[in-house]
Amino acid sequence: MRTLITGGVKSGKSSRALQLAAEFTGARHFLATAIAFDDEMRDRIARHRAERANAFVTIEETVDIDLALRDSMIVDCIPMWLNNLFYLERDAEWEAILERFIAVMPPELVIVTNETGMGVIPSDPLSRRYGIALGLANARLARAVDRVELMVAGLPLRVK
Repeated sequence: MRTLITGGVKSGKSSRALQLAAEFTGARHFLATAIAFDDEMRDRIARHRAERANAFVTIEETVDIDLALRDSMIVDCIPMWLNNLFYLERDAEWEAILERFIAVMPPELVIVTNETGMGVIPSDPLSRRYGIALGLANARLARAVDRVELMVAGLPLRVK
């Protein structure tokens, strides 16, 4: 089943993705999109690696996520991938990459994303463009998957 998990920061999205991936058949894959920009990100990446232990084959791809998809995969996470595109000044490419990604999604897939902009409108144009792009990407992914869950305080709420 193709599932999109969304929610706020530290709402339990990654842990839920690991729970759902326990149902995967065959070898499990993990697509990590983060770039270790600083010590905090390095620590966060290390914690996530430790959570997965050796249960997954990890593939690190920060931009071309459509080319890195494998069967039985967690993709963690869409906001970081989009951030990378903005950071690398390749944000004009996000829609094309996402469309290719959707076209080749395997049947066993869990995608982790975030809900941002649920109330505060950023004061700068770049942050507003990012929030709009993430909202559009989330909507496209939600239409393309079989199930959507919203994580609230560590609890999964079925949306689709």
